Amino acid sequence: MSAKKIVQKFYKSDALIDSDVMKDFLHPEVLLDWNSSKGFLQLNYDSLLNLSDDLSKAYVRSKVRISQIIAENDTISVRYSHFVKTIENPREEMLLAHFMAIWQIKDNKLFRGYQMSQLS
Repeated sequence: MSAKKIVQKFYKSDALIDSDVMKDFLHPEVLLDWNSSKGFLQLNYDSLLNLSDDLSKAYVRSKVRISQIIAENDTISVRYSHFVKTIENPREEMLLAHFMAIWQIKDNKLFRGYQMSQLS
């Protein structure tokens, strides 16, 4: 599978709110540098799984809408918006944030990531 297809499959899956699915996509040595509205975070394999678990406690559904995706060898740039449905109101879709991410793929897994986000 191409690096671009791996990234597309990741964002179309429930990985962001299901740590069991997330495990399928993460390289054991994954590292994500994230510049968020709350500051800089550096997340590894375990912290990404914990984040997915935390999101699953608040949201019943997660959907990513990719607006741009560009591939160059094993490096993929993706711009997307993340929508969720809360446990309290599962019928209303809410925009969580806008993201720009660059992923390096290694052994068909997400290996090295750089991400920026902006709240909606």
